[in-house]
Order: sequence, then structure tokens, then C-alpha cells
Amino acid sequence: MVFVEQDLIQQERTLFNGRQLLLSQLPDEVATILVEQRQQLCHLELILAIQDEHGQKICQRCGSIVPICQILPSGYYYCRQCLVMGRVTSRDYLVRLNQHFEYPHQVNSLTWTGQLTSAQAQVANHILQQFEQQKRPEQLLWAVTGAGKTEMTFPIIAAFLNRGQRVGFVSPRVDVCNELFPRVKAAFNTSSVGLLHGQVHDRYQNEQLIIATVHQLLRFYQAFDLLIVDEVDAFPYVGDPMLQRAVARAIRPKGQRLYLSATPPASLLLAARQNQLPLHYLARRFHGRALPVPQLILGRIFNGEQFTSKLQNLLQNWAAQHRRFLIFLPEISDLKLTAQALQQCLPKIVMATVYAADEQRLTKVQDFREGRLDVLLTTTILERGVTFSDIDVLILAANHRNYTTASLVQIAGRAGRAANFANGRVVFYSEYYTLKIRRAVKMIQHLNRQGGF
Repeated sequence: MVFVEQDLIQQERTLFNGRQLLLSQLPDEVATILVEQRQQLCHLELILAIQDEHGQKICQRCGSIVPICQILPSGYYYCRQCLVMGRVTSRDYLVRLNQHFEYPHQVNSLTWTGQLTSAQAQVANHILQQFEQQKRPEQLLWAVTGAGKTEMTFPIIAAFLNRGQRVGFVSPRVDVCNELFPRVKAAFNTSSVGLLHGQVHDRYQNEQLIIATVHQLLRFYQAFDLLIVDEVDAFPYVGDPMLQRAVARAIRPKGQRLYLSATPPASLLLAARQNQLPLHYLARRFHGRALPVPQLILGRIFNGEQFTSKLQNLLQNWAAQHRRFLIFLPEISDLKLTAQALQQCLPKIVMATVYAADEQRLTKVQDFREGRLDVLLTTTILERGVTFSDIDVLILAANHRNYTTASLVQIAGRAGRAANFANGRVVFYSEYYTLKIRRAVKMIQHLNRQGGF
């Protein structure tokens, strides 16, 4: 196998285009040839994974400073910040492609048969105009939960794909990526679309449109002409300089970024107020109905190992109305006891619990989406980016420190999202009233007023 042979050019394109990979992670025969023929392979670059820059050791994969205390018994330094993507040491090499392989131009890559509302279309067109005029490399779309942010990006994505450019659509959350992928793939079914995150094992095929978790950008370098960052205020992206660097490094030198959020972080709103970041705002859901305003119920959850009579009455009332509901809990440790109490309260329901490390996570979420479960008990992993058509939402222990004002607003946004079922109910069940609860309710009421309700 020799890389300079013509019949292997396609393999190089598939493996390296826009990517940075550890030499040690490549097949042995590929790694050997890269090392032996590195002088002849001018379009492939091998760089030390940890380098000295201005007196500091810098990881070339994630851009983090490597402290001198992070040293192995072998004497080599290693980067702890991006350890989740495989260990990088000062002995390792990264492989990058110096030239980019372009994609075919298309007449119309958008095969979506839906239609944007006039408000959605106006915002999408304004964003696209700003990008085409190249006034600013970054823009922010602030739209309420259920406004149709994903669909609003379709004409923007299409414009880039039609020109043979590459697009990345990333989110901090696996569940968001899993929901995005089939929708985006169906909307661009003549283009190559890939899904990348830690729970997907499909082989990378140099797709033109990539749906991925933000962590996966650590494997890309100057790859995308447009990078859409969904749920930009969500953990673990928000407040993580490494992931923010990964986003910046994954963009081509003249590439552009679009941030999406229903609850933007203060830093982006400040940049918008200072005219450093174009802001586009949409305060109405696509179906034209108001956001559900949460009802606050004060009370304890448990009486011994059973629910209190107040909580039992609420749940039994919903069940009697043949409602399906999503119950949020602040901690994983709460799931088992709550599920047992729920089964005692409603013995005929079909239910499941789900959390981040649950091996059946994807199956359970899909079962609930398709109506095979009556109730799904979850942690905050489902607080954003997922859509269930006809449900009520109950947040237990809404006063808990693990809930923020933004997460309470996002969770409330899981109800009433579908056009045919826009009247879902939301309950904040709390032992006492908190400032975060008050702010979340006030924010939802404010957004409804902004939307004309």
C-alpha cells in the first residue's frame, strides 16, 4: 500500500479531509507509510501533538496548556483536558491534510417539503444575507423553545451546500444530535450526511454535512465553511474554553458560525448589545400558540416511601385523562425511589427511567416518543432539543440547586411543541418558592408578551 498511488487518493480524502487524527489511532500499515514517506506527502502534515509555545506546552488537538505536572512515568507529557477523546502525549503525532477536497455543487440541495412561516423565513433570510455579505463571521439566533430553529437553518445550510461547501451542525447533547440527524438527513437527502458522537460507531465517510456533539470537533481542523452550534448555553459547552476553542479551530479561515439558543448565555447577549454579534430574535412558536406557563405547586414529594397525597392526586388526575407525561428529577439517585413510588401510585402505567449513562437510553427515548411508554422519568439530559408530540411535563423538586433558571425554561419548553397538541401542561412541583422558579415563570410570561400573547 503506497499513498502516492493514484487509486488511494480517495482513501486519503475519506480519512483525513478536514480532520486531525492521532497517528497512533490509524491502522498500522497507514501509520507506517505516513512516517516513511512523510517527505513525499506534501499534502499531509505530521505535527507533534504537544509543542512548546512561548515557554508553555500546548496541546495541538485541543489548544489547552499542559501543566508540567502532567507527566507520565515514561517522561512524556500528556493532555488531561481532551483525555475523553483518547490520550495525547508529547510523543504522539497528529495527522492533518494540508489541502481540502471540495464537494460537488448542487442546483438545490434542500429536499425538505415543509414551509417556513413568514416570521421564520424573514429571520432565515436575514441571517443568510448577513453571511453572504460577510459582515460578521458569527451570528446568534435567539428563538423560543418550539420556534422551529432547526427548520430555520435549512435555507442557510442549503446555500452553503449548493456552493460545494461543508457544514457542521453540532450540539453539546447526544440526544439533541440523535433527534437532529434524521430530520436533517431527510431535508438534504441528495447530500452526504453523517452522525458523530461517542455512542455511534458508523465509519466516518467524509460527509459534506456533519451532525455531531461538540466534543467531536476535537477531531476536526479547519474543516467547515459553516458551523451551527445548537444549544450554545448548554452544559458542557457553556463555560468550557476547550470546547469553545474546538469550535473556533474547526472553522476554515473564512468560515462562519451561527449560534442557536432559546436561553442565550449572558456573554453572547452582552456581545449583541455592544454590536459585536448580530442578533436575530423570534418570540413565537411555529404553530402560533403561546408557551405553556408553568403552574407552581408547593409541597413535599414523599411521605415515607410513597408520594404525598397532593402529588398522588396530581398524577392520578393526569392518568385519568389519559395523559402521557415526562417527569424530571434533579439527580440520578432519585430515579429508583421515585419510579417505585410512581408504580405504586399508578400500577397500570408503562414507564421507564433514563439517565446519561443508561445503555438503553436511545431505545427508551424512542419508545416514549412513539407512544410505547406512558411515563418517562428522566434527569436533565432531556431538558432541551428533544420533541415529544403530546405530553405534560412535571418537574419534581424544582427548587433543587441542579436546576437553573435557563434549565427550568428549557424543560417547560418540552410541552406544547406540536401543532396538533399545543396545550400541554407544565408543573413546577417544589417544597418552597425560589428566585430561580420566579425568574423562569417571569421569563416565559415575558416571551409570550413579546410573541403577541
